[in-house]
Amino acid sequence: MNAKFAEIRSQFPILNQKENGQSLVYLDNGATSQKPQRVIDAITTYYAQQNANVHRGVYGLSERATELYEGARETTRQFLNAASTREIVFVRGVTEAINLVAQSWARTNLQAGDEIIITEMEHHSNIVPWQLLRDQIGIRLSVLPMNDRGEICLNALQGMVSAKTKLLAVTQMSNALGTINPVKAMAQIAHAVGAKVLVDGAQATPHMPVDVRDLDCDFYALSGHKMYGPTGIGVLYAKEALLEAMPPYQGGGDMIYSVTFEKTEYNILPYKFEAGTPHIEGAIGLAEAIRFLQEIGLPEIAAYEAQLLAYATDRLKEIEGLRFIGQAAEKGGVISFVIEGVHPHDMATLMDQDGIALRASHHCAMPVMQHFKVPATIRASFGVYNNFADIDRLVAALQEAKAMLL
Repeated sequence: MNAKFAEIRSQFPILNQKENGQSLVYLDNGATSQKPQRVIDAITTYYAQQNANVHRGVYGLSERATELYEGARETTRQFLNAASTREIVFVRGVTEAINLVAQSWARTNLQAGDEIIITEMEHHSNIVPWQLLRDQIGIRLSVLPMNDRGEICLNALQGMVSAKTKLLAVTQMSNALGTINPVKAMAQIAHAVGAKVLVDGAQATPHMPVDVRDLDCDFYALSGHKMYGPTGIGVLYAKEALLEAMPPYQGGGDMIYSVTFEKTEYNILPYKFEAGTPHIEGAIGLAEAIRFLQEIGLPEIAAYEAQLLAYATDRLKEIEGLRFIGQAAEKGGVISFVIEGVHPHDMATLMDQDGIALRASHHCAMPVMQHFKVPATIRASFGVYNNFADIDRLVAALQEAKAMLL
């Protein structure tokens, strides 16, 4: 491990603790990341010194809290290279962002017979909201297939889109496979028939640079807790003209300009979509996490995690009977695999006894498991604090557990 990333690892206090008497090896970053001390401190400082509601008070404490909250919006805008803070809506996470688009933009603009295309590798949060919409208004939901390497075929998408296609909703990086999809090229294909494009960026944003204007996506969603920030905070980016035309998703305080019993006038963007007291400390923590990532450098993170991925792939090949699930040419720091004769849940339980936290699950991507004809996979997903020693620990523990189970 190089010195820079060794120092980064030291910033995560949870990694100093032991699990079952062993030093913790955390390899479940695809589910949630650990938090550096600076993010924890930013949240603690807010509650200890800055706590007040935002947008509502004329006293100093409220004004300072508002400055921090709106400063977090500007930090997020810069991170995504959005054109304006009016395009940055704070939500609870990717799940709420996608539901917002489904129930506001799509339900307003789509009608029976219109088509939404998703891919076979989507997380449930990018499947179920569209199924709900299908049942509500009668749209058609089509699935772009993947090959047995876990890759989307652009030619297949070219053949699927038509004048009836109104939205392409696609993950930038698969949580179950690690596949990095060519979303910019996919957006061009969708836009050629007038369709909008939504990108699920939950897995991508901690691992690679994201420029929503370069991607030319219409909607982009991220979750703070995947990218070293707090839980319960996320972002929906949307092009300003789309947000302007969309009706509110929820009603209540802060999303209004004026209210009478006869009529409500809605607030300007982005507040029209932020009903109620927001997750103020979440936004502050997210902004600190973004600064953490920017100071390291997303290209440098991507390069380092590519080294981890290559090393882990080579080491795991040493285990007889191990089969990789998903071997895309463009892949992030996620490895899913099964071991012949061993149930993934049994293996993950034994891994925990060695202090190794990794996921055995369908990863909220059951159609992916159905494609590869497995009930679940073991998944090791990497973050900036992982190192080659973590991978060596994993391989040794897998070998030992396999000997016990077979």
